[in-house]
Amino acid sequence: MKLCQGQTWKRGDCYFRIARLERLSVEYKLIDNLTTKEGVHHKATKKEFCRLIKNAVLMTADEVAEARLNTA
Repeated sequence: MKLCQGQTWKRGDCYFRIARLERLSVEYKLIDNLTTKEGVHHKATKKEFCRLIKNAVLMTADEVAEARLNTA
């Protein structure tokens, strides 16, 4: 699986959204609630980020939109 800017990953109750993707680093936003889109920005190496999302599920755009509606 290739990482792309704008992807949203779900692990448990947390969501990881890739804000900026560079060659060796990833800036991502850790979100608890998709409706408010509020979260904390973090920066990690690609290797660290891949370890974070190891058991996570990549969400499609439709799943993200549905999750926003369901949590509202």
